[in-house]
Amino acid sequence: MIFNTPFGLKLSIDAVVAEIVRFMREDTKRQYKLIIGSDSERRENDCADFVTAIVVHRVGNGGRYFWRRLELDKIHSLRDRILQEVMLSLEVAQKTLAVIQNLKEPKINFDFEIHIDVGENGETKTMITEVVGMVRAYNFEARTKPNSYAASKVADRHV
Repeated sequence: MIFNTPFGLKLSIDAVVAEIVRFMREDTKRQYKLIIGSDSERRENDCADFVTAIVVHRVGNGGRYFWRRLELDKIHSLRDRILQEVMLSLEVAQKTLAVIQNLKEPKINFDFEIHIDVGENGETKTMITEVVGMVRAYNFEARTKPNSYAASKVADRHV
């Protein structure tokens, strides 16, 4: 699982977590959110590009992000794309949290969220309950539009 930085560097998930921890340790008095979100864009021949972002937000004082792109085929509908976005976010969330939990350093405190690119307006409104339920089934906090900036702004930037 390789992620990109906004500066063009490529990092493994372990290196991404090391950067996140370093960023959080720079100012331990601040509150932090670790957020995962995905967005996608349909391509021809039932293919779609998916971008998943990992965002570490120093509340009230900026943040950093990392992203990866996958191209998947056999994505026939908007519903398929949204479900795949959520599954990719959950996969990255589990791997990221597993690496954090295995750190030998003192534990770091942060809030954790999954941002989903669905909202009350538009075609995806009928899916809100379903995809929020998927995220909550993994015991994660879910955010939808307009509060899902990791998906609708950060990941969207790289689709």
